[in-house]
Amino acid sequence: MAERDAYRLARTLALVYALLIIYASLHPLAGWRIAGTPMLDFLGAPWPRYFTRFDLMVNVSAYLPLGFLLVPALETRLKRGWAVLASFALGAALSFAMEVLQGLLPTRVPSNVDWGCNMTGTLLGALAGARWGRIFADRGWLSRWRRRRIVRGRRGDFGLILMGAWLLTQLSPEGVFLGTGDLRSLLALPTPLDYSARGFLVIEMAIAACGVLAAGSIAWQNLREPSPWLLGLLITLVIGARSLSAALYTGEDGALHWLTPGNLYGLAIGTMGLILAVRLPDWSQRILAGSALLAATALANLLPENPYARTALNAWNAGQFLNFNGLTRLISLLWPFAALAFLMTASSSRPIRPAH
Repeated sequence: MAERDAYRLARTLALVYALLIIYASLHPLAGWRIAGTPMLDFLGAPWPRYFTRFDLMVNVSAYLPLGFLLVPALETRLKRGWAVLASFALGAALSFAMEVLQGLLPTRVPSNVDWGCNMTGTLLGALAGARWGRIFADRGWLSRWRRRRIVRGRRGDFGLILMGAWLLTQLSPEGVFLGTGDLRSLLALPTPLDYSARGFLVIEMAIAACGVLAAGSIAWQNLREPSPWLLGLLITLVIGARSLSAALYTGEDGALHWLTPGNLYGLAIGTMGLILAVRLPDWSQRILAGSALLAATALANLLPENPYARTALNAWNAGQFLNFNGLTRLISLLWPFAALAFLMTASSSRPIRPAH
């Protein structure tokens, strides 16, 4: 039983990652129709005339994590060799189902090459999972780290996934830094405020400050053992994620274009507030984190459109990132509400931890 509990994180991550693959593969989930051609015709299609190595690498790498996670997730019930084969079969079946369903979407084209790349990625990931997936085992370093640092049970797993999702929200060129929960595009709502440079800077700064304070406090709530270094690492990672996104979409020269004065001041204010917040009792931290989360979400829905950013976005060619961008937009939309649920279900019976 202890060994199965140790692998619970792998099972949870595998399920979440599979759901993300489904959404990204079928995005935008609109315009379903019967094309009138046999749904399995793509299996016999010739090698495409136009393709790039980047296309192949994306399709291989997309299924690598799935194969890696499935092996330790299945290893509590199957021997390692059978777990590798089962992982490969599950990944191949998922990819095949996605290719077939893409034939029902007007914006998607099923491809036997994509299926082959996905299967290759699953197999490589499964082989890597057989070699290194023991990190999830009861005595693996990841399991030991989790037991020492992270709240036990499914709530701890949820908190880890929540922090990973927070980093993913920054891998999109749309939206302001740390601005999540923007419902205007979903509900077709107009922007209530007109653009002004000063007003935009103030709101941008407030969103960044509240975003750092909220996410940092949530991460602190998920720790069994206090570690300011982990909070510092989390902030460093979100800065790196935003810079990576900017570099991918605009080139290396634009990696730090997002770091405007408003974002820079907001990061500094939010970090200083977080240093003070972790010294408060747990219940006060939860109230402060929830307030900051609600404020950041409200401000993200009030933020006026920046005409300069819109011009740059219109010149951006989404290309292969179109479906991934749809996925990050969905995560960004849902994140503050999932984070609020995490805070509302926080246990009040944890051992009292010393403030640092």
